[in-house]
Amino acid sequence: MIRTVDPRFGGPVEGLKQLGLVLTSLGHTIEVATLDGPTDSWVAEYPLKVHPLGPGKGMYARNTEFPRWIGARALDYDWVVIHGIWTYASYGAWKGLKKSGKRYVLFTHGMLDPWFKRNYPLKHLKKALYWTFCESKVIRDATAVLFTCEEERRLARESFKNYQANEVVVKYGTPGPEESPETLSERFRAQNPDLGADPYIIFLGRIHEKKGCDLLVNAFVQAYRGKPGPKLVFAGPDQQGMMSALLEKAKVSGLEGTVIYKGMLKGVDKWGALAGAEAFVLPSHQENFGIAVAEALACGTPALISDQVNIWREIKESGAGLVEKDDQEGTDRLIARWRDLDPVEKAAMRRKARACFEAKFDIHEAGRYLAELLEGLGAPVPKNPNLEPG
Repeated sequence: MIRTVDPRFGGPVEGLKQLGLVLTSLGHTIEVATLDGPTDSWVAEYPLKVHPLGPGKGMYARNTEFPRWIGARALDYDWVVIHGIWTYASYGAWKGLKKSGKRYVLFTHGMLDPWFKRNYPLKHLKKALYWTFCESKVIRDATAVLFTCEEERRLARESFKNYQANEVVVKYGTPGPEESPETLSERFRAQNPDLGADPYIIFLGRIHEKKGCDLLVNAFVQAYRGKPGPKLVFAGPDQQGMMSALLEKAKVSGLEGTVIYKGMLKGVDKWGALAGAEAFVLPSHQENFGIAVAEALACGTPALISDQVNIWREIKESGAGLVEKDDQEGTDRLIARWRDLDPVEKAAMRRKARACFEAKFDIHEAGRYLAELLEGLGAPVPKNPNLEPG
């Protein structure tokens, strides 16, 4: 269950797809129920079977067909996995499953992170009401609430007082590219002559204030104005219309043509952009897992991230990148530290990036882990002893 399989909604959509493909390769049958409309183009393009039970417009839009369909069909499946909260997809699924008595597990995908409470207090008040009457029940009644890293699990406890969950930290990740990084990089450069042979650092994700895009451009100006250096490539949907301001900032700072926007990249174009970069950068203010981080590591591309990307400890401990605070000073240090590394140090970090991916973030291991977990949950899961009764 997920609200949409529209790829513009980022990590959860991609994560579901990749987990589904791995589980399919292991002999399982995977089907997806969404609030998409049957004529939405991304439904036909999705590689898994989709039941588009919408349209369900808006985050909290009701759709009576959704819980009815789930209640009628749930017993046809061995397990139900809900991806994400704060939409009718999770609450509607809970309603349908409650009637059928079917058990389920739930990925929160970082949507219980207290960052949202601190930075959007008015929106949090609205969510608090929805939590009290709807979402807390979805969390409470899940056979297991699945977290993609320990940091996500820890932070989830800080958002709401009456939080009750049977917590399980699972493996998570992404597949690596099917072609060699060298081949992908060469093709991407050939298709993007504006890059020339120059090195570049890439930001790949939504162009959004939460991602620290403004901090990144400021840091790039600070590090490279009047000096030779790499280009900065932005790739991703510009949902807030930020990109024009970022490009103007670069222009007035003397870096016109150095900061480049490529729009949203998919498939081999995405892999080529990541493989050809000297580093991937994400100074985000909040990031649950960061699928793009794992994709960069799969290409052997070091990750320059903030300590608000929940897998930052894994990156730092493995030497697969650099980590700093998610403020302007921290982002300035992040870019300056990368600038000051010598070629030997950068080459060593590339090797560590690929090793980190293989050890921690390979989706094939994550898929096998999830399948084994669900098989092991055939008996009722004991309640977490660390939680208050209630």
